[in-house]
Amino acid sequence: MYMPLDEIPTLSLLYKLKKIAPEDDLEPSYKASSTLNDKISVIRQDITTLAVDAIVNAANNSLLGGGGVDGAIHRAAGPELLDECKTLDGCETGSAKITDGYELPSKKVIHAVGPIYWKEGRRSAELLSGCYRTSLQLAVDNGCKSIAFSALSTGVYGYPSGEASQVALETVRKFLDEEDKIDSLDRVIFCNFLQKDEDAYFNYIP
Repeated sequence: MYMPLDEIPTLSLLYKLKKIAPEDDLEPSYKASSTLNDKISVIRQDITTLAVDAIVNAANNSLLGGGGVDGAIHRAAGPELLDECKTLDGCETGSAKITDGYELPSKKVIHAVGPIYWKEGRRSAELLSGCYRTSLQLAVDNGCKSIAFSALSTGVYGYPSGEASQVALETVRKFLDEEDKIDSLDRVIFCNFLQKDEDAYFNYIP
C-alpha cells in the first residue's frame, strides 16, 4: 500500500500533536522556522511505500544493491533499477547519483553513499553532509519537488543516530536557507525504519 504525500505529517502538525519534545540540554545551531516546519517531516515508515518525487537510498559504493534499506529498494523497484545502476560506474563516499524509480511509487531514486563511521573518523560529518547536500541538489536539478531520505549510515555503517540526525537537519536547513533554494523543494521527509533514528530527529529538532 502506497503512502501519498498529503498523508505525511509536517513538523507543524507534529508540534500541534505534541509529538516533538526536544531534549532540554540539546541546542541546535539554528532556530525553528515556521516556513520550514511546513516543508519538513519526520516519520517511521517503509520508504519504498512513499509516493514522492524522489527517495534517497542508503547505498554502497557499487550501487548494485545490498542489505537493509538498499536491498528493499532494489527489490521493490524491480530488476530495471539494477540494470541502470550498472551503467553508473559506482559512486564515491559522500556523494550520490540518481536513477529512475521504475516499479516504486517514487519517480526517482537517489543513491547516496554514506561514510562508515569508524573508518572515516573526523571526516564522517563532512562526508555525511555531502550525501545530503548532493541528494538535495540532484532532486532540484531533476525537477523533484519532494524528497524522502532514509537514515543514511546509521545501520551497519555505525554512525550514531544522534550525530547523524544533527548533520542531516543542519545540512537540509542550510540548503533551504540559501537565497534561491527556499522554493525549490516543497517537502523534505526524513523517513526512518528504526525507532532509534526517529527518536534522534525528534530530540534534535528545535
